[in-house]
Amino acid sequence: MPTLYVENVPRELYEALRQRARKQRTSISAEVISILEASVPTASQLKARGAFFEYIKEFQKTVKRGRRPYITAEEMIREDRDR
Repeated sequence: MPTLYVENVPRELYEALRQRARKQRTSISAEVISILEASVPTASQLKARGAFFEYIKEFQKTVKRGRRPYITAEEMIREDRDR
């Protein structure tokens, strides 16, 4: 596994990381890795996002514009009154 060294970390940022790591009961290194995993997408994650985006685009083509596939709350109330 590669190693990453970071120099010249501002003291305030370091202290914030340290407090966050304590709160999570992890080391500062583990906390930084957790933050990076949540913030920096990998190539496979980007590929999955792209595939999902394409799926959504194709799905949108099947939905008819101008016609709602559902009835509004107002229409439901009117329908309920007519019963």
